[in-house]
Amino acid sequence: MERRELLKMIAAATGAALVGNPSLLFAQAQLPVPGANNSFSPTEVAKLDEIAEVILPKTSTPGAKDAGVGLFMAQYVTDCCTKEQQDIFRAGLADIDKRSKGSFVALKPAARGDLLRTLDAEAKTVAMKNKAGAADKQTPPHYFTMMKQLVLFSFFTSEVGATQVLRYEAVPGRYDGDMPYEKGTPAWATG
Repeated sequence: MERRELLKMIAAATGAALVGNPSLLFAQAQLPVPGANNSFSPTEVAKLDEIAEVILPKTSTPGAKDAGVGLFMAQYVTDCCTKEQQDIFRAGLADIDKRSKGSFVALKPAARGDLLRTLDAEAKTVAMKNKAGAADKQTPPHYFTMMKQLVLFSFFTSEVGATQVLRYEAVPGRYDGDMPYEKGTPAWATG
């Protein structure tokens, strides 16, 4: 997702309005967008895109690469994860290449799927051990759990995932600012 698109979405979501100078908003949208400032190399981002595409491939709907999931994952890990989580994530990327006997990107599609299914089974085993064990004896989450969750989160919160895969309504339902109010009834309710 590009920065200007993110800013537009944030402004729409928070109801922000630019009062008095709409040309300022237009000028802001025309500024050049700088490159991402994260701790991942372009090669690592490309690898994250390929991993994500195996998890959410392009079918009749867009896939993870169409949504730019790799770059989002890199930025999220850089900005939002603890040092320990970042180390687990980076060690996981290295382990995926090690298990690929070189490079995950060089594997054929069937081999990529097989490897990620194996990692998913390992991640589920670690999660089950953590669930069954005492809270003080938990091991850190498996790196593939982190990757898979980030793929899903980044895809379904992207413009592509939200508008072309999910059914999207900016404001669900309808707004009626002039509803009759009868004294003594609740002002709002859920049904």
